[in-house]
Amino acid sequence: MPAPILTSLSLGFAAYLVVIGVYIISENRRPSATLAWMLLFALLPGVGVVLYLLFGRQHQNFGLTGKLMRQELDARLAPLIAGLEPEHREALARMEAEDGAAASLSELVRNTTRSTVTTRNRIELLQDAPNAYPRLIEDLRGATHSIHLQYFSWNADAFGEELKDILTEKAAQGVAVRILYDPVGSIFMLRRRYIRQMRAGGVRFEPFSKLWRVHTISYRNHRKIAVIDGRVGHTGGLNIGGEHIHPPRGFRLWRDTNIRMTGSSVALLQAVFAVDWRNATGEDLFHPDHFPPTPAELHDAWLPVQLTLSGPDSEWQAIRQLYFAMIVGARERVYLQSPFFILDTSIAEALKAAALSGVDVRVMISERGARQYVPYWAANTYMREIAASGAQVLLYQPGYLHAKTVIADGRVCSIGSANVDIRSFGINYELNAVIYDEAFSQRLEQDFLRDMQDCREFTVEGYRARNPLLRFRDSLARLFSPLM
Repeated sequence: MPAPILTSLSLGFAAYLVVIGVYIISENRRPSATLAWMLLFALLPGVGVVLYLLFGRQHQNFGLTGKLMRQELDARLAPLIAGLEPEHREALARMEAEDGAAASLSELVRNTTRSTVTTRNRIELLQDAPNAYPRLIEDLRGATHSIHLQYFSWNADAFGEELKDILTEKAAQGVAVRILYDPVGSIFMLRRRYIRQMRAGGVRFEPFSKLWRVHTISYRNHRKIAVIDGRVGHTGGLNIGGEHIHPPRGFRLWRDTNIRMTGSSVALLQAVFAVDWRNATGEDLFHPDHFPPTPAELHDAWLPVQLTLSGPDSEWQAIRQLYFAMIVGARERVYLQSPFFILDTSIAEALKAAALSGVDVRVMISERGARQYVPYWAANTYMREIAASGAQVLLYQPGYLHAKTVIADGRVCSIGSANVDIRSFGINYELNAVIYDEAFSQRLEQDFLRDMQDCREFTVEGYRARNPLLRFRDSLARLFSPLM
């Protein structure tokens, strides 16, 4: 190649890196994410730009969702929040008298999400799809007014067909059936014919966002919500698909955790769905008939529950803040389950500091993914780092661990959709339920201890003994983990 052309190309590439660097640095991302993007731009100039346009742009820079969310929270949720305020005040007073750490945690959630603590609740712990799905189907069949469902992935398999028959039958009976699905999470799972049949049967079956909006394609709605008649709610880690009952090849089971809620907490779950539905469809669901009063038989119930939600358009990474506070606030033990383990600096340091200070830190992770590989390669490096601090790192063996739970001191727990990874903390829309109840938390803790029997321990020594090429592969995957 002639020298003048080579010089021009070099100068052009240098100018490209300068412009890109200035732009990325000006976004004030985490340093690790900034460096990862700059490295990608340098190594793969054309591909890097395309990936950035699809997955990397800050949602706040171009999305309307944040504005709409704030409008809904301010204008529409205010009466609902005000009606639940007495429960929040009573719960806070009891927590301050009995457990100052729980009171501080509830205030953190309140200040980052505007969510109140509700107390008139009953919660049913549903471990795994064979227990959770029948309860969901029972509630769906019993619906008389409305069915609101929102899932990251919806599979048109045998189980999806069963739900279609139930939901179209309920729609024919006059029940308003509304479904939100994430088009990326459900890609290759939903067929146009299935969607047409749902809609022809009277079901509103709508994507959370359109696939042609490529600039927002990375910002997925990962929440799992079911609200029936405004009185019964389901949430947790389960999506809709037969793979949760009959796991993918190579897995004996699909380990997941869901809860069934009745009481005043359901109103907040309904509100989250209503906001997401409004943003996706424009339809306003903030009407009294969607928010019935708490049943009289629960007026004397006492089970404090607080919903925590976060997304790329929120001011605070509320669930990351929640996990951080639960870890650093633990005095005796903190147990954590997650299929993914891609840590930002704050969560990594919190786990290490807790372990180094004598707290019993146990982290249970899926050893491998059902469809993905790279995040699990990167996770090995984070596991080595955490294990070196004295934390116990456990790799679940019988199947795919998909549960997302955190338990602190057997007194408070979190169950929801958020993984322990950077994507769940700042890129996806997520929802967790925080339960301030010792009996419930200890039951969840016992399930964790039972799961430990099906785990092998990850050790620093064992990892160091691995093939150096595999460890380098893991380190290379970690380099790009802030983008995952």
